Order: sequence, then structure tokens, then C-alpha cells
Amino acid sequence: MRFTTVLCVSVLALAACGEQRAAPSVAPAPSPAPAPASTSAPPNAAAPTDAWLGQWTGPEGTSLKLAGGQGAYDVTVTNLDGPRTFKGQADGDTVRFERDGKPEVLRATDGAGTGMKWLADKTDCLVVAPGEGFCRK
Repeated sequence: MRFTTVLCVSVLALAACGEQRAAPSVAPAPSPAPAPASTSAPPNAAAPTDAWLGQWTGPEGTSLKLAGGQGAYDVTVTNLDGPRTFKGQADGDTVRFERDGKPEVLRATDGAGTGMKWLADKTDCLVVAPGEGFCRK
């Protein structure tokens, strides 16, 4: 009886050590791509500065034109040297752009805030710096 028991145990041990067939594996379903990070405004949302789109007039033939929208703009400044266009980006209630390697900020003001006597009586204006302002007619 001892021999039979040893034989059974040996057979079982060998069977356990033998080649085992793994169950066919199924590739897991791909996980969905993560959602993009939330921004402060939904895509295609109007920025407060979109109200500034259009033409603004300065003294002595100068002007500013703001085109685009949704916070991304083409800022065209026309002065005695002619028109030049810069890429602008909304930043709260301002538009930031770079001109000649220098950061500039376009903001709303009134005529007195432009620092220009020709615009002093206006109420709806934009200014880059004192002495460089533009108003709506």
C-alpha cells in the first residue's frame, strides 16, 4: 500500500509540474483618453476684450484695429510709419502683445486716460501707453 501511495503522489507531483496551458488571454479594452484639462473659459467663448473688435481712431492719422476674437487677436497699429500687425492674447480685461521685442498691454480707458489732449473729451478709448491712445467715434 505504501508503494501505491508513493506512486500516486509522484504521479500527481509530475502532473502538477508538467506543461500547463494558460487560458487564452483577451487584451483589455483600451481606456478612453483623459479629458483635457479644464480652462477658465470653454472653447469658443467670447473674451471680455472681444467687445473691442473693430477700428479705433487716434490723432493725426493714427489708428488701431483689433481683429479676431475669442481671446486671440491681430492688433494692427497704424502710425506715421504705416500699419504694423502684432499677435495679441486676452489677459483678463487687457490684450497683451509684443512689439519690437517689448511686451505691450492694451487696456480700456477714457480720453483723459490716453494722456492726449486731442482725445480728452472721448469716453470709449484704448491705450497702449500714455501718448498712444485710440478712441471710437
